[in-house]
Amino acid sequence: MTGLFPRDRVEVAPGAVHVPEWLSVERQRELVAACREWARGPVPLRHTRLPGGGVMSVRTVCLGWHWQPYRYARTADDVNGARVAEFPGWLAELGRSAVTEAYGGDGGSGDGGAGAVYAPDAALVNFYDGDARMGMHQDKEERCAAPVVSLSLGDTCVFRFGNPEGRGRPSTDVRLASGDLFVFGGPSRFAYHGVPKVLPETADPAVGLLGGRLNITLRETGLGAGRRAADDQR
Repeated sequence: MTGLFPRDRVEVAPGAVHVPEWLSVERQRELVAACREWARGPVPLRHTRLPGGGVMSVRTVCLGWHWQPYRYARTADDVNGARVAEFPGWLAELGRSAVTEAYGGDGGSGDGGAGAVYAPDAALVNFYDGDARMGMHQDKEERCAAPVVSLSLGDTCVFRFGNPEGRGRPSTDVRLASGDLFVFGGPSRFAYHGVPKVLPETADPAVGLLGGRLNITLRETGLGAGRRAADDQR
């Protein structure tokens, strides 16, 4: 509980569900420790350079597939050319539990089994210091419309969740605190979203992150063995 009263679970938009305080403090500590290990490589934490020459203020490390605007590859050709770290099975299990928690087994489209069949194979771990921001964008490099799972660790942020049509309104600002779960799929899978602000010194020191915010997003890329490898898509 982050305050005097517990925060309520909210469906922010159809298929977009915020579950406050889903992760225990112990699980948060474990995830922070894992993020530190992933940040050491084989592909280290880095500021992503955009095609127009700009540099993202967040720092990112990837698992399973390496994301760079606007494609996935097995190797980090924009960093050091190394193959990214494997996507761990335990993280996929956590993702399935998250989707089940958000939808009760219903993937936002009435199929009744999204949690059981969810098969994330890529993770983006973003680190926000006090000045970092994320502009409004869509997650649309994936070849399937499976939900995106977002886990928050450390400082609270303002998470702006918009609509699939454009970066403007309507949008809703949600405060995501350490341990919170946010899942978006179904009609909201391609909604624009961003982080306009991080609130410094709001983290519980018990989670092991004294400053800044970590965000772990799990995605199902659709780039399975039967598809042409993203490495060859140039």
